[in-house]
This record gives sequence, C-alpha cells and structure tokens, in this order.
Amino acid sequence: MKRREFVKHTAVTAGLLTIGGASLSSFSANKTKKITILHTNDVHSHIDPFGPNDGRNSNKGGVARRATIIENIRKENPNTLLLDAGDIFQGTPYFNFYGGELEFKLMSMLKYDVATIGNHDFDNGIEGLLAQFPYAKFKFVSANYDFSNTVLDTLVKPYEIIIKDDIKIGIFGLGIELEGLVMKDLYKETNYLNPVEIAQDMSRILKTEEKCDLVICLSHLGYNYKNEPDKIGDLSLAKATEDIDLIIGGHTHTFLKKPTVVKNRKDKNILVNQVGCYGLYLGKIDFYFDSEKNKTSDGGSIIV
Repeated sequence: MKRREFVKHTAVTAGLLTIGGASLSSFSANKTKKITILHTNDVHSHIDPFGPNDGRNSNKGGVARRATIIENIRKENPNTLLLDAGDIFQGTPYFNFYGGELEFKLMSMLKYDVATIGNHDFDNGIEGLLAQFPYAKFKFVSANYDFSNTVLDTLVKPYEIIIKDDIKIGIFGLGIELEGLVMKDLYKETNYLNPVEIAQDMSRILKTEEKCDLVICLSHLGYNYKNEPDKIGDLSLAKATEDIDLIIGGHTHTFLKKPTVVKNRKDKNILVNQVGCYGLYLGKIDFYFDSEKNKTSDGGSIIV
C-alpha cells in the first residue's frame, strides 16, 4: 500500500493536542522531535484478511497488509514504536493448530516492540503461553499480574524503557482480573493486583525515578463499564491517576475513530485509545517534543 493510499484512509484530527501543559507556541519545526506510536489490540489470531463476503469487515485486516503499512510509516519516521494491548491468541484455527507459535513469529517479523497479556492469552494455560515465548522477539509487560509463583516469573517485566532519538519512553502493562473470567487451572498462581494502585506506582517510577519523557500504559482492562461503576476501565483509570500520557487499551473490542481525551486527577490531558479487534485497524498517534522535551500530540488517527 503506497503512502497516498493509506493516508487517504486515515482519520486525522486537526491541530495539536496539548499534553502535560506544554504550550503549542513552544514548538518549532526545526527543533521538534517526532515519536510515532502504532498499536493493535485483540487481534485474536486473525492472520488472514477478511473475505469479500464478510460484510462490514470485507477485505479488511490481515498481517500482510499491516506489515506494508508499518514498513511505510517506519520509512517516514524511524522513531516509531509498535505496541499491542493483549488477546493475541484465540479466535481462528491458526491458534488451535499452532498454539500461538505463528502469532508470535509474525509479530516478531513485524518488529513489535512491547505487548501486554490479555485473558485469552492464557487459553492454553500458563505453560502453553510459556512454550511460545521463544518465538517472541519482543518484550512483554504486566505490572499487576504477579507471576512470582509461576513459570513466567522473571520473564514478564512490569515495564520496559525504550529510547528513540534521545526521547525516553516508559511502557507498563495492566491486565484484567482473571478470576471468574479464566479457569484457575489455566493461570495457576498468578496473583492479580489493584490496577489503579499499580498504575499510579508505575507511572510515578517511570516519570520521577526513571525520568521518562513519555509514559504509556498498555491496558487490557477494557475501555469503560457504565453499568458497573466499581469495575476499573481505562477511562476511570485515567481519571484516578497521574503521570500517564497515553493509555492503549484492549479487551472490550471498542472501536474509537480517535483517542478519547481524559483529564487526570491533576487536570492534565491523557489520551485513551482502542482500535476494535481482529487486526482490522492500526492505531497511530504522533507525539512531538520541543528542545526542552515539552510534548504535544496530533490527537491520533486510525489506519484501515
């Protein structure tokens, strides 16, 4: 897919969104550094594109198409990260036959940087997930799944830090409560920790101690639960925390044409995004940093 073709299918918001209180007037083209965040969620083992008779999803998706788009964007901006918010597994015969090997191999070929773990990634048990780790040439993060008494101990870190063009990017992961959603014998002694408390702790560490310029949460909590006010989703997480700049979500298969802007508990903007499911769409958010590393965003877009 050529550049003009995928740009034509991109919904771009006008202007720049202030993040963290930076003044838009402080940004000039010759000093600005651009970091591009690409992301997926809930791909659910969909390797092939949908067929021509698949209704509203016809001829969409597929790893090959995504690979072409990602390659073109990286050519435009080498300072690009590719992230996934979980539920990589389960949904097509590819998973039933290969157990996740193909999914991880293809994500590695696409050069994903970091992913978090969704509830369906336990569908072959925690040992089944572990068996596929050698095929993943990218990092897994999960801060509120305590794997210390499991076979995944030390293999899944709370967060990762990536530096692009001297911009330090901290990425941590959160997962949904597994009890009642996944059979106990599949996730074994994985201990679930409160996501709000963990998110606040992780974002503080990344912002204050690690001195990250951009803090991203990969969340498999779900977007929002209007009828379950006590259940934590991405919107309530954003409102209850500080120091997070972007939440990339999953689990609820929520399709957003552009990220939701939420005020955190310090009244600063956080972007919350989720791009549906099955690899139909690729999320894209550009962050711009001036010479003092104040940041702003283009507001985000989707690519079909």
